[in-house]
Amino acid sequence: MDRRQGLSVRLKLTLSYAGFLVIAGTLLLAAVWVFLLRGRSKSLSVPGLSDFIRVFDPGNFGPVVFVPAGILVLAFLLVFGLVGGWILAGRMLTPLIRITDVTRSVANGPLSCRIRLPGRRDEFRELADSFDTMLAQLEAHVAEQQRFAANASHELRTPLAVTQAILDVARNDPDGDICELVERLRVVNTRAIALTEALLLLSRANQRAFTREHVDLSLMAEEATETLLPLAEKHGVTIETSGDKSITIGSPALLLQMTTNLLHNAIGHNLPGQGVVWVNTGVRPDTVVLTVENTGEKLTSQMLSTLTEPFQRGTERLHTGQAGVGLGLAIVKSITQAHDGTLTLTPRPAGGLRVTVQLPAASAHTSRWRTSLTNVRISQGNPR
Repeated sequence: MDRRQGLSVRLKLTLSYAGFLVIAGTLLLAAVWVFLLRGRSKSLSVPGLSDFIRVFDPGNFGPVVFVPAGILVLAFLLVFGLVGGWILAGRMLTPLIRITDVTRSVANGPLSCRIRLPGRRDEFRELADSFDTMLAQLEAHVAEQQRFAANASHELRTPLAVTQAILDVARNDPDGDICELVERLRVVNTRAIALTEALLLLSRANQRAFTREHVDLSLMAEEATETLLPLAEKHGVTIETSGDKSITIGSPALLLQMTTNLLHNAIGHNLPGQGVVWVNTGVRPDTVVLTVENTGEKLTSQMLSTLTEPFQRGTERLHTGQAGVGLGLAIVKSITQAHDGTLTLTPRPAGGLRVTVQLPAASAHTSRWRTSLTNVRISQGNPR
């Protein structure tokens, strides 16, 4: 929430205590002025050094009257300070009590509770806003995990159910083709293994359980291109790779997986026989950038918002012989977040998708030693 700057809690307490101290000192000086000097004259005057000696004179009327009056004033100040301090402290700490109540409600109930503390910005309200933001993120994370668990259970149940059905058919038909049965079981088992490995990779990225080291995204792009070149050639998709040396800090295995998933999706969601994929790396102030673009069908904003959700698949897929497990961009998103980066999906006006990954640069002087790579064009069929 945007708030106007207000007085800090420390300043409020300081002003409150200082005010009470000033009031107490004023009352005490007034008592000294009125009663202690009454023994000198009938009119009030500024006390001098000789007046302090007269304080110890038993015959002086001032001390006789001042001592009990001072005790009464101090007692009054004590009671007044306790009552006033209690009231003021209660008013000052009301936000903290509200934060505590909401914390207890969240601990024993739903995560939808919010503090929403009104007033101008100070330490308590910044704490309340931070706590509300944390609750919102936690609620979204829990909802995402619950949805992911439900989807994962459904996806894992599918190959098991298919396997069970195949085995039942084989048991009821002993004279069936064993080779066909084995092949169908192999396909189903391969899909189950791929799904399990993808789930493990996604969990590893979410937990950030990896060792960080210097990684060049341009090398990751080249390696992913070489790996997926046969798939691109099979479907007549052209891959164009170019860019600068882009050093970041992270896991080489995860960043390679991220790049491979982006390139695989770009090939899979493309125009068969005439598609193009552009892979580019670059360096910006304090960040390195990996961009993967592809031709394809035009995408709507509603479809873009679901592409990074687990088990969400595009409706217009290229039939590659591999159905996929629906975790490609979800894994990319998790790996990007685990490396403190950002993932941006942008539809291309002519059709297709532009995916941009921005990661923190390894150091501020990365741009001084970046080198330009040779523009590589890998094509199969008629280049465009």
